[in-house]
Amino acid sequence: MNSQYRKALPGTALDYFDTRAAVEALAPGAYATLPYTARVLAENLVRRADPAKLDAFLGQIIGRKRDLDFPWFPARVVCHDILGQTALVDLAGLRDAIAQEGGDPAKVNPVVPTQLIVDHSLAVEHAGFEKDAFEKNRAIEDRRNEDRFHFINWCKTAFKNVDVIPPGNGIMHQINLEKMSPVVQARDGVAFPDTLVGTDSHTPHVDALGVIAVGVGGLEAESVMLGRASWMRLPDIVGVELLGKPAPGITATDIVLAITEFLRNEKVVGAYLEFFGQGAAHLTLGDRATISNMTPEYGATAAMFSIDQQTLDYLRLTGREESQVALVETYAKTAGLWSDDLNEVQFERVLRFDLSSVVRNIAGPSNPHKRVATADLAAQGIAGSWVEEEGKMPDGAVIIAAITSCTNTSNPRNVIAAGLLAKNAVEKGLVRKPWVKSSLAPGSKAVQLYLKESGLLPYLEQLGFGIVAFACTTCNGMSGALDPVIQQEIIDRDLYATAVLSGNRNFDGRIHPYAKQAFLASPPLVVAYAIAGTVRFDIEKDVLGTGPDGQPVTLKDIWPDDAEIDAIIKASVKPEQFNAVYQPMFDLKVDYGQAVKPLYDWRPMSTYIRRPPYWEGALAGERSLKGMRPLALLGDNITTDHLSPSNAILASSAAGEYLAKMGLPEEDFNSYATHRGDHLTAQRATFANPKLINEMAVVDGKVQQGSLARVEPDGKVMRMWEAIETYMDRKQPLCIIAGADYGQGSSRDWAAKGVRLAGVEAIVAEGFERIHRTNLIGMGVLPLQFLAGSDRHSLALDGTETFDVTGQPTPGAQLTLVVHRRSGEVLEVAVQCRLDTAEEVAIYQAGGVLQRFAQDFLADSRS
Repeated sequence: MNSQYRKALPGTALDYFDTRAAVEALAPGAYATLPYTARVLAENLVRRADPAKLDAFLGQIIGRKRDLDFPWFPARVVCHDILGQTALVDLAGLRDAIAQEGGDPAKVNPVVPTQLIVDHSLAVEHAGFEKDAFEKNRAIEDRRNEDRFHFINWCKTAFKNVDVIPPGNGIMHQINLEKMSPVVQARDGVAFPDTLVGTDSHTPHVDALGVIAVGVGGLEAESVMLGRASWMRLPDIVGVELLGKPAPGITATDIVLAITEFLRNEKVVGAYLEFFGQGAAHLTLGDRATISNMTPEYGATAAMFSIDQQTLDYLRLTGREESQVALVETYAKTAGLWSDDLNEVQFERVLRFDLSSVVRNIAGPSNPHKRVATADLAAQGIAGSWVEEEGKMPDGAVIIAAITSCTNTSNPRNVIAAGLLAKNAVEKGLVRKPWVKSSLAPGSKAVQLYLKESGLLPYLEQLGFGIVAFACTTCNGMSGALDPVIQQEIIDRDLYATAVLSGNRNFDGRIHPYAKQAFLASPPLVVAYAIAGTVRFDIEKDVLGTGPDGQPVTLKDIWPDDAEIDAIIKASVKPEQFNAVYQPMFDLKVDYGQAVKPLYDWRPMSTYIRRPPYWEGALAGERSLKGMRPLALLGDNITTDHLSPSNAILASSAAGEYLAKMGLPEEDFNSYATHRGDHLTAQRATFANPKLINEMAVVDGKVQQGSLARVEPDGKVMRMWEAIETYMDRKQPLCIIAGADYGQGSSRDWAAKGVRLAGVEAIVAEGFERIHRTNLIGMGVLPLQFLAGSDRHSLALDGTETFDVTGQPTPGAQLTLVVHRRSGEVLEVAVQCRLDTAEEVAIYQAGGVLQRFAQDFLADSRS
């Protein structure tokens, strides 16, 4: 501890670490030029780093250098039940492995406070137009997930430092924003900035409060839980100046979809963004949170807003104690984290975005950064002429319309706008089309309270948007079964069916197996599309229906007025609602060690929870990086949904067939996501997305779409899982060859676990998304990047080759990819090693995060 910088925090009984003094001691005048992110990272070093290395670490930040790794110690870990559960399954397995080697398993515990929120496992089996949908869906969730919830309940008493928020209470990011983040922590008499990692790529949601919150995979979270620093080099910190203010009628969703398109084009992958300027000052905290939430959609790591009066107002609105609000203000102003103290910041790159340029938007199909102005829907070929035939669904039928996700339901303006549009629509006599499965799934129970207070909930219910859950639901692919009659019509007519949701992801195959494509839209637009019934409808121009006066009704006739939205929020959104929701939720305490054995009693027939295999067999052996055959040749923008889908399991899939053999009825197959605690089920999800295009899967000269692979040297195309089994039986080492932006999407550790269990030793791609790259390393898979001008096309790769990798993996080293063609030709290709830090090299060499910890733990216990 660098005690010379520990000082009294004025007006409090707490101390703080004076980062300004530490920086100024090295470079007078430098602190004023540091971005907000750099100041928070520097504080973490001053408070936690080895004193002997502090100056060198701070020198990296002050000098904007990137030639030295430095540690970051997040204050918390936040998990949802899917990755959080799998992380805890890994730790339970780690206890077993350590016990077998003679160590004390009870000593394996998270040392960093870990909060697990059960929010990813509820499916919308009962839609928003059904009575008691919430209660029915919760009952199904409990029945299907009994094995999982049994394990989670064991964890909260078997492990120290684990708090669990049970199902039915909300979404982790929204709860984090509304309650869990104090913005400024106070521990052991010291005040310091709240920081965290979360096992979900949308963890930056809380960046809107000025809190550095980074989405990571479960493997990286496990490392942080166990007390290890997250090592990094100074990130690319990009300033984003927001100009102007939104035009009337423009929602935060419209803004974030436009910003997502803009930032994707500006290539901010991996960067920490800092939003500032007069435009930022015009945005409510809810609007900021919507922008920060979609950080992974534009590829960044964080999306920061500094602390200002809006922050304090939001903390009061959501029921934080006045003493905590005062601490946030005092600390921010003392430590230079208040917005007014950031006027001299110097960024290496500044982007500018004019909020007044934003128009009403949707995004899609298939990608959240594919923005389309609603005025241009016809010109873009989305809206168009269509005929509604009696008793038939139209082309482009909206089969799912969901107000869902923390992205939008954490923003009262978006929710109230949807309620007002519903009210206006009902008063005009408009109704939901009968084929639309509609739902409202807020991320917080506070939303229900203020919708009731405002009198708007009955209008939403009348249009079929009754509350079905307080969970991720449709946004996470948990949209539930369709009416069998509707599903059969889609199949029989090969109908182009779609989904419209207020979520953050619309990748092919994610939302529902029978929704061929999906579109992101603001909550009020979701309601409008439920009335329209098809995406072929020109939402700005076409007639939604006829009012009581006989006049045609269009969108502009029911679109809510900004002043009315603001008035309802002022009158209806109150601190006592948040207190009523969160006080009982967080007052429940569970004592560690309540007569619980340190080793979990694994259930042998469970398809949800199974002892993990990472310390056994081939996974414990050496990776030769020799004679690898490609499992897949893939294009650009491969997402973690392609690699390990999270949606419903179909009976015809490899996982479905396995579950049927295990005696599970099809109605309880649940989702791929919920089975990730059982590697035997989860393995069968590897590349199971029906929209996958593996360029090796060629039949009659044409590349086939689907979960397919070609086994070599046989040349036989088969289902992906059968190909994996074939290679596993042969003990054949594998690789994957891919294009740009490999691993976009959710921070899904099974996207790395699945390929590693299949025998994949290396991924060679044109570029990697940050979270997935770290997950690969955490599983002992080597990420390699083609150099500029080299790719699978320039090398004329067709999948018949075998590959070796030569050279010593070190941070950023140039290695050699040796290509052995079937003709006998040998080609040597330079590739970049994407182990970016010494810590990543150490993890890779150990075989992965868990193997590394087990080795270190046993070495320490024997020393």
